[in-house]
Amino acid sequence: MGLGLYSEGSGISATRFLLSSGAKVTVTDLKTKEELSDQIKRLGHLANKVNFVLGRHQEKDFKKADMIIKNPAIPRNSKYLAIARRHKIPIETDISLFFKLTNRKQIIGITGTRGKSTITTLIYEMLMLAGQKAIIGGNITKSPLVQLSKMKNNGLAVLELSSWLLESLEEAKLSPHLAVFTNIYPDHLNTYDDINDYALSKANIFKWQNRQDYVVLNLDNSFTKKMGALVPSKRFWFSLKEFKNENGCFLKNKNIYFRIDGQEEKVLSVLDIKIPGEHNIANVLAAVCAGKIYGLKSAVIKKAVRNFSGVSNRLEFMKSVGGVKYYNDTTSTMPEASLAALRALKLKRKNIILIAGGADKGLDFHELTKEIEKSVKYLVLFGGTGTDRILQLLKNKKMPVAVAGSMAEAVGLAKSLAKSGDTILLSPACASFGMFKNEFDRGDQFRAIVKKLK
Repeated sequence: MGLGLYSEGSGISATRFLLSSGAKVTVTDLKTKEELSDQIKRLGHLANKVNFVLGRHQEKDFKKADMIIKNPAIPRNSKYLAIARRHKIPIETDISLFFKLTNRKQIIGITGTRGKSTITTLIYEMLMLAGQKAIIGGNITKSPLVQLSKMKNNGLAVLELSSWLLESLEEAKLSPHLAVFTNIYPDHLNTYDDINDYALSKANIFKWQNRQDYVVLNLDNSFTKKMGALVPSKRFWFSLKEFKNENGCFLKNKNIYFRIDGQEEKVLSVLDIKIPGEHNIANVLAAVCAGKIYGLKSAVIKKAVRNFSGVSNRLEFMKSVGGVKYYNDTTSTMPEASLAALRALKLKRKNIILIAGGADKGLDFHELTKEIEKSVKYLVLFGGTGTDRILQLLKNKKMPVAVAGSMAEAVGLAKSLAKSGDTILLSPACASFGMFKNEFDRGDQFRAIVKKLK
């Protein structure tokens, strides 16, 4: 249910896996054959074995299947899933199926509102540098299901887990062996009842653990700090401040320390971290904590952190043209994320031209607009409901603002306004509905245009 648009995403990977396992597969998607033409081409000769029901869903398909694999983004209150439940048909995601087909003790799961992809990738790179067999997948646009064969001989899976993926694990009563929980900020409030409902969906990452499992929590975030009392497993913290007695990673005198059972070890210095911003120091703390729990040597962890230049589309430095730096932060789809990006890049003078805006997700833009007025020189916005709210909240009515109808127009406007020493930052703070297929398409368009600049 939902073939998806990502080349190695949940829907297409589940289709490949099930066909290779000898299953009879029906793919149903509200998108048309034309809209899914690239994905169907990617299936190659396997497409001939699929029964496609496109541009619609049929009730009969949800009454007679032996199993339904749903795309993670499909709402849990879908009337078609309700039909399947009434007919007692099991509903899975590619992630819940992967959990059931492998040893849970081989799985490291990372969740939270922000930082998931950075931490997931850094943990994976630490393991690879240490010579450990590992795969990476989940919400990072790469399904682990088609990588299942690599899990033999005690390989590890490092999985980024969204709230939607964790909902499917709740039904299966499964959590990863090692869970990392980064933070909770208001997000997806157009999908969940409120922030507490959203936070509870995330808590599934440790809910089904036991005393032989591990969880790493953010001590600096009010939601994850409270959740510390609920964990059934061995608890570790990470914090930008030193804390006493408890196990975990903390910052002291600009160095990262790891503590377990009262024994402290300096692992690395913040000067070893290439990626900018205090939020990325927190991400490194979480990844270091996970690495040390797995027994990785500090020298290996330090080398991995030194080599790590960040994740594509996340405050990613693209290039410098005529003294102007270009950064791609397209995955910042909420105000807090764009706020962190602005604070990471700002100098004492206003030198940032921000490309932002788009569709609203019911989030609070007050703090972001305050920071925009402090650190942004020019503001270029995509049209949308989120943009309307940003404009309403700007108190400085003389703030230079332009509205663009495309990525090419936005970059062109930003470039024409920039001088040597300025930074052009794509950090939308909003969803991409309407103008772009998704946030990655938005980032790809930005990357392609910036690549051609001279």
